[in-house]
Parts: sequence; C-alpha cells; structure tokens
Amino acid sequence: MDAPSPSPPRRSRAGSLLLLALVLLALAAAGGWAWQHWQQAQARASAAADARQSAMAARLDALRVAQRAQAQRLQQAEATNRLLRDELLGIGQRAALLEDSVSRLADPDRHGAQALRLDELELLLAIGQQRLRLDDDVEGAHRALALAAPLLAGIDDPAYLSLRQTLVQEQAALEALGPDPRLRAATLLAGLERGLQAPAPVLAAGDPQRPWYARLLDRVVTVQPTASAGLRAGTDREAAFAAAQVDIALARAAIERRDGVALGLALDRIGAWQRRLLAGSPMLAAQQRELATLRALALRHDSPLAGSSLQQLRALRGR
Repeated sequence: MDAPSPSPPRRSRAGSLLLLALVLLALAAAGGWAWQHWQQAQARASAAADARQSAMAARLDALRVAQRAQAQRLQQAEATNRLLRDELLGIGQRAALLEDSVSRLADPDRHGAQALRLDELELLLAIGQQRLRLDDDVEGAHRALALAAPLLAGIDDPAYLSLRQTLVQEQAALEALGPDPRLRAATLLAGLERGLQAPAPVLAAGDPQRPWYARLLDRVVTVQPTASAGLRAGTDREAAFAAAQVDIALARAAIERRDGVALGLALDRIGAWQRRLLAGSPMLAAQQRELATLRALALRHDSPLAGSSLQQLRALRGR
C-alpha cells in the first residue's frame, strides 16, 4: 500500500497565513483611517470650543463695558439726586428764614425804638451773664445790669413790668456777693508766705528759778522739735523756703484760674513746709489757722439769681 503525499496540507497552511496577513493589513488600514478621522474630529471640536470661548470672552467684555457704563450712569444719577436734595433743603431753609422774617415783622415788639431797646437790653444782660459765668467778674456783671436798668425803664409795655422787679432782685444779689474771692485768697496766701520767712525759733534760756541741776541739764541736752531737724542753719532754711515758694507760686496760679483742686494740693505741700520751718514757733498755730481759712474759701461766686433777667426776657420775647 502506497504512503499519502504531504503537499496539500502545506498549501492549505500557506493560504491560511496569507489570509491572516490580508486580514491584518485590512485591520491596520481601517485603524489608521479611523485614527485619522478621529484626529480630524478632535481638531474640529477644539476649533469649535476655541471659537465658543472667544465668543464668550467677547460677550463678557461687552457685559463689563455695559456694567461700567451703567455704574457711571448710576453715579451721575446719585450726584444729581444729591444736588436736588441740597437745593430742596436750601429752598426749605430759605422759606423758613422768610417765614421767620415775616413773623418778626408782624410782631409788634420788633417795631421802632422799642425793638432796638429790647435788642440792646438782651445784649447787655447776656454780657453780664457771660462775665459772671466765665470769669466771675461781679463788677463787670453789675455794670452791665446797671446799663440795662435805664433801657428797661424806657419801655412802656406793661408786659415787661415783672422783668423790672427781676432785674432789681438780680442787682441786689450781685451786690450781696461782695468782692472777688480771689483778692481775699491772694491776701491770705501772701500772709502765709510772710509767715514762712520768719526766723528760726530761738530755744528758751534756762529759768533762773529752776533748780540748779535742771539748769545744768539744759546746758548739756538741747531740746528741739523733730519736724525742724536739719533746718537750723540759715542755708538749709533758705533752700527750704525756696522750695516752699514754688508751691506758693503754684497756689497763686491756681487762685488766678479759680482751680480749687490744684489750690488744695498746693496748700497741702505749703502746710508741710509750715510744720518744718515754724516747728516750735508760736506763729505756727496762727499760720495753720490762716491755711485752713484759705482752704475753705470758695474761689467762685454762687448766685441763684444770676441770669434770671435774661431768661425771663427771652421767655417774654418767645426765644
């Protein structure tokens, strides 16, 4: 029996390989074509996105421009409204002034010599009140009221009769206040300064009537107040008095300013210098009494009727 021939299987395997190669080439060509088509689609999509983005940016720029223009128009409208409000306010104020002027013209107190007298009277009363309030100038306030009295006497309107009585009472209250308390305070302070200039107290000599051992002990032991320790020499007392003069100058300035707090602090320091410079002296008690008097002295006048005439006049004139 003869053996089979191997040739047909070889041709069949070569054909399969050829077919596989053709299929692979077809797939590669299809893949390349698909890749190229996808790249073109991506490029077109990117170009479309860029175009949309550019259009969106242009639209945003246009919106920003429109927003700025709108903001400018709003600012201009706000400025116009503010100007209109100011003009309306000015018109209202001018109308109020005109109304006030018309009401004053219609007031019988504003006519002729009586209106001038009332204005001058109010001015003098205001000057007197300010002189008394700002500087406690009783004399200046009294002179202002004295000038106002004849002006008030020349007004025949019976509505101002009670004002005359109020003015007389205020003048009497000012006269009862007396002189400026700063003058009294300055005098007391000058007395304190002179008292500090007193010489150091001399120790009393031994009494001849005392026993001999007591007189002998006085020669051995010297008794002096502890407050004046270190101030027996002339130079030490001069230095202490110079330091006390600084406090006296501060007290004098406080009196001029009518500053009771500063005056009290300065008097405390002056009292301490008194106890040191006048220790053992019979003048110490009198100087301390003057210091207490100065401390209790009020630097400002207090009159409950001050300004009552001005207040009543303004009430009568409707101000």
